[in-house]
Amino acid sequence: MTDLVYFQLSFFLLTFACLISRLLIMFESPSFINHFPYLGIFLLLILGGIGLPFPEDTTLLLSGFLMAHHIIKPLPAFLVVYFGLLITDFSLYLVGKKYGRRIVEHKRFRKMISPNRLSKLEDSFKKWGSLVVFFGRHIFVLRAQIFLVSGVMKMSATKFLVADAISALFTIGLWGGVGYLGGNSVQVLKKDITRVEHITIIVFVILISSGIIFWYLRSIKKFRKT
Repeated sequence: MTDLVYFQLSFFLLTFACLISRLLIMFESPSFINHFPYLGIFLLLILGGIGLPFPEDTTLLLSGFLMAHHIIKPLPAFLVVYFGLLITDFSLYLVGKKYGRRIVEHKRFRKMISPNRLSKLEDSFKKWGSLVVFFGRHIFVLRAQIFLVSGVMKMSATKFLVADAISALFTIGLWGGVGYLGGNSVQVLKKDITRVEHITIIVFVILISSGIIFWYLRSIKKFRKT
């Protein structure tokens, strides 16, 4: 595995760890609650979608954590996250549709997708159609590329949005749920750290974290082989 892969994994985990540690210090502060958390989450999703270092999955984890601590409410948070995801995804689709195969020559987007990757994804779209969008949005290293290529392939906007909208529900449920469980675990541990039941919670969180790391490394490995 290359140094770049280690850097990407470390960045993902450290970003989430820093967010959580910062929240543990600040979440009881009224001034923090008044800093428009819904707008902040929405902006993180948008900025991450245009290539800035704000991973979508980390933002979803953060949202779940904030819900567990009652800083944001479930329904408004879901709507903000859901439409934030759809907007960023559809924006990449429109970029791909605008530039077509010339996307690999664009000074900004050529770093996101190579001619070889474009050809392979085009073959996948010809074979599987909108299912590539549905399943591909869960693959961290391919997500943005798939959205771009769906536009390059001139997929119907309706088909793209339907596949993406349904798939995004699973994405939110997974990462938001993990963040929520992590937030609840912190609350329980703060109440009574000496209880034996907390050991089960800690083990559960460790298993989830290990699963996330394993999934991420496996996705990177598959990506490097193609």
